[in-house]
Amino acid sequence: MNIQIFGKNKCFDTKKAQRWFKERGIKFQMIDLAQKGMSKGELDSVLKAVGGLDNLLDQKSKSYASLAYLAYDEDKKEKLLDDGTLMKTPIVRNGRQATVGYQPDVWEQWE
Repeated sequence: MNIQIFGKNKCFDTKKAQRWFKERGIKFQMIDLAQKGMSKGELDSVLKAVGGLDNLLDQKSKSYASLAYLAYDEDKKEKLLDDGTLMKTPIVRNGRQATVGYQPDVWEQWE
């Protein structure tokens, strides 16, 4: 397994996901979306795995209103690449599989 956790340091669910993998002795790479963000390829892979842009957007984000002015999905993707805080967290990737939010039942199937 090659686990990557994309999250925010202040996000409670991200911390829970990290704890879940640590308790099972599964190594993971933590990426802080507020500092680094995702590459275009990673974002495309996650979007395919989670079923589209609407499942990835965090409507509670402070910057969410800035997306209302963007009509096209490509423009929204660019905005996500620029501002990782617009994504729901944690985003957990295992190769081509990915989840959004705290979903331990799905992660157990990956083991």
